[in-house]
Amino acid sequence: IEHLETRIKTPEKTVEKLIRQGFEVSPESAKKNLHDIGGIRIVCSFVEDIYVIYENLCRQTDLKIVGVKDYIKNPKPNGYRSLHLIVEVPIFLENGKRSVKVEVQLRTIAMEFWANLEHQLRYKKNLSLQLLRSTSRELSECARISAALDMRMQSVRDIINGK
Repeated sequence: IEHLETRIKTPEKTVEKLIRQGFEVSPESAKKNLHDIGGIRIVCSFVEDIYVIYENLCRQTDLKIVGVKDYIKNPKPNGYRSLHLIVEVPIFLENGKRSVKVEVQLRTIAMEFWANLEHQLRYKKNLSLQLLRSTSRELSECARISAALDMRMQSVRDIINGK
């Protein structure tokens, strides 16, 4: 693991997402319908590390993986790659234990680099349709190059490790 980040979605962002997705705005609705109020992003050096961490999480007895979206094997149309997990974890409160769903994102350094810059360049910007199309093609190509770099670095690691 190179580094990890955690976050809790703000109440304002939680309400915004409930409204955007057409759900009732209430704590019960958020608990039932949103699985990314809490999140962890784990950034690794190599794609292989992502799947090793995933396998280790699957073996843990104190959490339950309830959802998996593999955008590494099946990238999003824009080129985004990452392994997303919805994990049910116990939290201990004053009045007892409760299970909470959180999102875990696993990425390589290259995936993180691409996602951060793509988000910075395009998120919530009012770009013209022409600009959206041209930048989409370019960003998708950058994602492809980034994924190829991940595979080359994995190959170098495998050679060094005698695989």
